[in-house]
Amino acid sequence: MNKTELINAVAKAADLSRKDADKAVTALFDIVTDALKNGDKVQIVGFGAFEAKERAARTARNPRTGEEIEIPASKAVSFKVGKALKDEVNK
Repeated sequence: MNKTELINAVAKAADLSRKDADKAVTALFDIVTDALKNGDKVQIVGFGAFEAKERAARTARNPRTGEEIEIPASKAVSFKVGKALKDEVNK
């Protein structure tokens, strides 16, 4: 499911116009993104938790040339699925 399909599904499920559903979905994505940028954890009980984790700088090797390259430190977003969602998917 892509963003357009998600917006259409939200509009149908919540009996909203497509424009209102688009605003709601976009607002949710923006809020989650801003929270992660600020170092906050976004936890939705029953669904899961999003968290930005620090990745340390490291040295890697180019497999084609064997040359060592430096990979800078970065942040990676992780998602831990909630029990209710996991149970529902495994039915």
